[in-house]
This record gives sequence, C-alpha cells and structure tokens, in this order.
Amino acid sequence: MSESVRPSDLVEDTFPDATPNVRPTEEDVLEAMKDVVDPELGVNVVDLGLVYGVTIDVGNDAVIDMTLTSPTCPLTDQIEYNTQLALEGLVNSATINWVWLPAWSLEMITEDGREQLRSIGYNV
Repeated sequence: MSESVRPSDLVEDTFPDATPNVRPTEEDVLEAMKDVVDPELGVNVVDLGLVYGVTIDVGNDAVIDMTLTSPTCPLTDQIEYNTQLALEGLVNSATINWVWLPAWSLEMITEDGREQLRSIGYNV
C-alpha cells in the first residue's frame, strides 16, 4: 500500500531566519547613547549635546563623533566603556572619534538636558 503525498509534504521544513539582519539607524544609536551619562554632570551625553554625529557602515560598525565639556576630562575611558555597554547588541562595534571643533558650549544642551541639569541644581 503506497501512501499518498499530502500538500504539506511538499513544503520545505526549514524556515528563514526569523529575525532579519536589520541595520540600526542613527536615531537608534542616539537613543541607546542616552544611557551613557556624563560622570561629572549626571546627564546623558546626547542631551548634553556632546554627540556631534553617528556613522554606521554596511557591517553595522558605528563611529560616533563626540566631544567633551573639557578637553582635559579625565573620564574618557569611563565614557568609552559605557558607550560599548549601551550599544552592545545594537551594532557590531562602536568607536568614538573624539573631536574638539566646534568647541562644546552651553547652547548645545537640549531642552531635556537643561531640565535634567536644573533638577540637580544647575542654573541653565
């Protein structure tokens, strides 16, 4: 007795990857970077206006153009480490390109950043 072939037997049982390789956007990286807090001011680096730009290549490697409130900041290692943690799983690698022009100024702080600074006693 031969078994009949059912339509479901003709369907391949392997499935494509359920999570397609989606490239993160600059906005995705900036949102994740809000978890990186300036250790001296207690406000995230995005709202402080320290992130000048984000580039993501086809391999999902990110380069972040970023500055500091002062070129003599002793906490760059901490910010780099926190950046790696914040972007883990979002991009394959993250590199901070420290830039000094234009020089950072208070005008670069977002309104959210100003609110955060005011809540901890700064007058901005």
